[in-house]
Amino acid sequence: METFTHFVTRLSSTQLLLITLTLLLYTPTWPSSAAATQTELLRDFKASPDPSIQTFQTLLADPNGNFSLGFLRVNKTQLALALLHVPSSDPLWLANPAQLARWSDRTTLVFNGSLVLSDPQGKVFWSTHTQGDRVVLLNTSNVQIQTQSSVLWQSFDFPTNTLVENQNFTSTMSLVSSNGLYSMRLGNNFMGLYAKFKSGSNSDQIYWRHRAMEVKAEIVEGKGPIYAQVNPDGFLGMYQTGNPAPVDIQPFNTFHRPVNGLRKVRLEPDGNFNGFYWDGSKWVLDFQAISLPCELPSPCGAYGLCGAGNGSCSCLDNRTEFRSGECFPVQYGDFCSGGLGEISNFWVIRRSGVELPYKELMGYQTMSSYGECERVCERNCSCWGAVYNNASGFCYTMDYPIQTLVGVGDESKMGYFKVREGAGRKKMNVGFGVGIGVVCGALVIFVGVAGVWSFRAWRRKRGRGGGGGGVKRFTGQDGGLSPGPYKDLGSASFRSIEMGNNSR
Repeated sequence: METFTHFVTRLSSTQLLLITLTLLLYTPTWPSSAAATQTELLRDFKASPDPSIQTFQTLLADPNGNFSLGFLRVNKTQLALALLHVPSSDPLWLANPAQLARWSDRTTLVFNGSLVLSDPQGKVFWSTHTQGDRVVLLNTSNVQIQTQSSVLWQSFDFPTNTLVENQNFTSTMSLVSSNGLYSMRLGNNFMGLYAKFKSGSNSDQIYWRHRAMEVKAEIVEGKGPIYAQVNPDGFLGMYQTGNPAPVDIQPFNTFHRPVNGLRKVRLEPDGNFNGFYWDGSKWVLDFQAISLPCELPSPCGAYGLCGAGNGSCSCLDNRTEFRSGECFPVQYGDFCSGGLGEISNFWVIRRSGVELPYKELMGYQTMSSYGECERVCERNCSCWGAVYNNASGFCYTMDYPIQTLVGVGDESKMGYFKVREGAGRKKMNVGFGVGIGVVCGALVIFVGVAGVWSFRAWRRKRGRGGGGGGVKRFTGQDGGLSPGPYKDLGSASFRSIEMGNNSR
């Protein structure tokens, strides 16, 4: 220290000035921690995404630093305004999941009383439509727009796919999975999970329903709607407005066991509804609405078959191999495109020993036979398939593209499934493909042997005749091989394969 002091005292004033200017000009400038961890946004706030940031750009933090609101980079080129759980980097809420903005320094988020995400062309991706004074992020993970005396808007009222503890979920809200296929909603006395199997339709298929048990309190008609809440004591409760006692409790694994971290429930991309808690290093699974894989809405994809015993996946069409998570590509629409009520082309899969995973929640008709059930669907251009129970006579018809069925040992449960013409032609069973390859290979060998034998016989005959130029006549004037006697054999072989496919 004395050496350093002695060195400084020996410097002239000019040298000290030069050193000071050098430090000011060439020392890197880092963003201030205050700018990176703002705890409120005031009017005239404006921010754009930084092109150099690859994942998440923080704009606003809660007082404890557990949550952050900012720009989340999606698929490298898109942007969502997101709320993250900082320790896990897990998004808990998205402002604009259905309409992502571009990750560009020309995209802007402003607060002018409303939070508005827009681009320079005037396209508004999302807005709160408020006239507030400030934006704050509470330590509950709730984003609020406030005036001096009231809360005008809060993110807890607009959940995406996740609920955190103490967040009310009302009958006017819905959770939607990140892929947009599944949703969770409340009814008058139940909680339900729904699948959007039919695009452009408002009639979603319910595949799981939990009715309020009404043990600690009863639902009183006319006394207000019900709502749900994740309780810190380790359960998902349903309540009626105005009554603090729950009308239903779905216990977690840690029911009545305190945990130090955050609790949450989330609607997953596979349609399940799971609960978790944060243990300080990872999210721990604590609850599952659907415990068996075959009870999920479509665990094996379109035209899949889920083994009830082990949850393994195969295909309804046993000539098709299950790979890459699907049997046939996902299909849409119906079979009514033929015009004037004419049904467009399709082929059919029939399979016994199958049933629907959520048949108890589906409507049905009672019919006298499987044939009658099949004909009802066959003549209806909106029907994709039907499953018949020969014991009960129940006929379940599906007005949406076929999803996963469950394989059962009861052969009296039979299914009829339409497949749009052209779907799955390239997905032949490997054994079938190998068989075709063996047959074609045998034909090539046979034709080759026959060709060699014929060539030798021809050489002997030409040799006896003494003629020249025979090789040239065989190969042709341009030196290329002639079509030969095997051309028609190959064409016939491939024609027979195509006819076999059409016969499906």
